[in-house]
Amino acid sequence: MKKRLIGAALAGLTLAGFAHAQSGQAQNGAQEHDDPRIHVAHLQPPRSGLSPLSDDAFKLSRWSMAETLIRLDADGTPTPFLATEWERLDTHTWRFVVRQNVRFHDGTALTPERVVASLTAAANAVPKPRILDGVEMTAEVEGDAVIVRTQADDPLVPNRLSSPQLAIMAERAYGDNGVIDPREAGTGPFVLTAINGVTSAHLDRFDDYWGERAKLSGIDADYVGDGTARGAALRTGRAQVVEAVPVSQAALIDADLIHEVPMPRTNTLYVNTERGPLADPALRAAVREAIDRAAIVRTVYEGRADEAQGLLGPALPWAAGMRQPVDHVAARAPEGTRITLGTFTDRAELPEVAVLVAQALTQAGFEVEQDVREYAHIEADALAGNFDLFILSRATVLDSGDPVSYMVSDFSCSGSFNISQLCDAGVDEALAKAAATEPGEARRQAIIEAEAAILATDAAIPMLHERVIQGETTAVANAERDPRERMLITEHTTLSE
Repeated sequence: MKKRLIGAALAGLTLAGFAHAQSGQAQNGAQEHDDPRIHVAHLQPPRSGLSPLSDDAFKLSRWSMAETLIRLDADGTPTPFLATEWERLDTHTWRFVVRQNVRFHDGTALTPERVVASLTAAANAVPKPRILDGVEMTAEVEGDAVIVRTQADDPLVPNRLSSPQLAIMAERAYGDNGVIDPREAGTGPFVLTAINGVTSAHLDRFDDYWGERAKLSGIDADYVGDGTARGAALRTGRAQVVEAVPVSQAALIDADLIHEVPMPRTNTLYVNTERGPLADPALRAAVREAIDRAAIVRTVYEGRADEAQGLLGPALPWAAGMRQPVDHVAARAPEGTRITLGTFTDRAELPEVAVLVAQALTQAGFEVEQDVREYAHIEADALAGNFDLFILSRATVLDSGDPVSYMVSDFSCSGSFNISQLCDAGVDEALAKAAATEPGEARRQAIIEAEAAILATDAAIPMLHERVIQGETTAVANAERDPRERMLITEHTTLSE
């Protein structure tokens, strides 16, 4: 009873912010329109003042405020956005034609010069946007186009330019000392008019948008870290769209308001292939055969996850149709082999997953010792190969919308996040082939072949693919349910009275 009262109190306190945001609309520069405004409850507040060079860029993108040269379709294929067309001139050089008749929110024109200035600011930022880690990129104007050059051969340049961290902003956004203020500086259908610290933000429709005029007159965004409060906001209608409704809250909400979105995130059991008992491929095979994916999904995730068939899940819909059976070595009986299993507490479900994994392995004949700590206190040991097994929830598609970087990082001989300590010539060859292949069908095929090579080693045992629960009231139509979390409210989103 006490727990429920505390939760209700937290919800009441947090929801007060919604009422404050609504009453303060006029003070925050919102204009009066006949069309409705929509209220959104976000999981996390901005960490860098909504700078587009930080992870806050994804909020600007989800509000359809900031736009990039390229946009990715559902399969991760680059499509035109602020660039209408592009071509690869040589292995290091690309040419992007800039869309004409586009205005920034402050009324200034989008030009190739402004594109170059934005890309150059990103390339020179300290720290660099994550999408440019390890990438040396320059840009220059050529007529109505922009020439982008990279120091290394990089077939993913169009994918990189789709990252919200490389949004094109008006000159007014860029202040001294690298500070960027995104207010009235984007090109999207909504203009950011007010930033209220880590509490809320407000946007109005931009009537001079180059594309289709937005159906909504504006967006009021609140940051609601408490999951109980987000669930209550959806139930009461104080927010019409709610990010990341907790599983515990979903059971209390009308099923018509709940939408599960597959995420490009896989809960994986990493297996130490270099030393210890699991350096034996036959014992790694015994671990794989012992894992009960269905029990983990049913028990820990209450059915709100997908059993893994490979490293790449439903968020990459092309993967399942291209995947072929993997040849594994035969397992041998563990016969009491002692192994260590590690994971961390920062993601609440992982210790529960560890308990089920340990039970399954014990039943299969292993003796299992668990080590569960905060991530900051266990990461170094995991990367050093101090565990036989380690459970990790891992994003499989990083900012480029392509899984090769993740695979190289986690499973190549030179990988910087190689918890499995894997160094296999066949895997490296498959990864090199995938990395060098142009985006499209051939690259996807090479990626699936690399996945098969990794899975054949049993260095990674994918258990499940996570979903996020997005809440929407029945009045909402055409809100995006985007696995990559780049889109949410768009010019097509509507809200009925």
